[in-house]
Amino acid sequence: MIKSNLAVLLAERKMRVADLVKETGINKSTLYKLYNDESVRIDFETIDKICTALEVEVGELLIYIKYE
Repeated sequence: MIKSNLAVLLAERKMRVADLVKETGINKSTLYKLYNDESVRIDFETIDKICTALEVEVGELLIYIKYE
């Protein structure tokens, strides 16, 4: 399973989703779905914009967890 770590990354930076919306231009609902770990798919361009804005690698944004 792939989980989003966006909530943690934003908390570490004392940022809100609204701040990331302004910085990246990504749709608010797209970011809220990622923030709440409700996304079922994500565009590479979206991942790129988030990683650039937060200065993180993809592996810090998206975490793989083995099914048990």
